[in-house]
Amino acid sequence: MNTSFVRTVPAVVALALASIGMSAVAQTATPATAEPTTTEKVKEAGKDAVDATKTTTKKAVAATERGTKKAWDATKRTTKKASHATKNVAVKTGDAVETAGHKTADGMRSTGKAIGEKVPGTAENEAAKK
Repeated sequence: MNTSFVRTVPAVVALALASIGMSAVAQTATPATAEPTTTEKVKEAGKDAVDATKTTTKKAVAATERGTKKAWDATKRTTKKASHATKNVAVKTGDAVETAGHKTADGMRSTGKAIGEKVPGTAENEAAKK
């Protein structure tokens, strides 16, 4: 072995090892804009799902409360209308009964007067003769 060979072999080996090391470092180096890992993606998706569920739940609760209030208001209005209608019908029924009673009484009086005119010795009979 001559001296030039002995001197060049370590330099060539050192150069070869250095190039292997550089390519390994270049392959394993993470880029500046790293992609999130699958675990991070799943965590983020889970947070988004929870947020969406909260928002949807709040909207559903608000809609239910609005619907309940509208139904209650409609029930109150309908109850008031029914109450007024019942009162009106009761008044009209009372008036009809009163009118019918008066007409019946008037009819009975006139019938009694007509009968009294035919029965001798009654005031109506005496009045009818004159």
